[in-house]
Amino acid sequence: MSKTRVFISFDYDHDEDLKTFLVGQSNNPDSPFELADWSIKEAIDSRWKDKARTRIRSVDVVAVICGEHTNTATGVSAEVKIAQEEEVPYFLLWGYSGKTCVKPLAALPTDSIYKWTWDNLKNLIGGSR
Repeated sequence: MSKTRVFISFDYDHDEDLKTFLVGQSNNPDSPFELADWSIKEAIDSRWKDKARTRIRSVDVVAVICGEHTNTATGVSAEVKIAQEEEVPYFLLWGYSGKTCVKPLAALPTDSIYKWTWDNLKNLIGGSR
């Protein structure tokens, strides 16, 4: 069975460690997903958006890791907006237990932030949201 291809969107300035954790989980023997790509750390211009759009189009789902400053991460909001425009499903993960995590500005009011557990992650990647 082929694995679900996932793009990770995260705040490079504050949450790169969370991306590392998700990469680690993708290597678990029972992981139903593979990481196809992740956020691009470059100035946001038309070339950056074109690269991000190409990467997001090539995946099955976008995992958006939410931290304490995600609402100020313009790259994360741009990636969420691209996923919305391209109709690529996405979900928001609560990055830090015990801390207040926030949605990117481009997230819809109806978007929930899901608790990051291994079981939840597998379900979210499988389409349960």
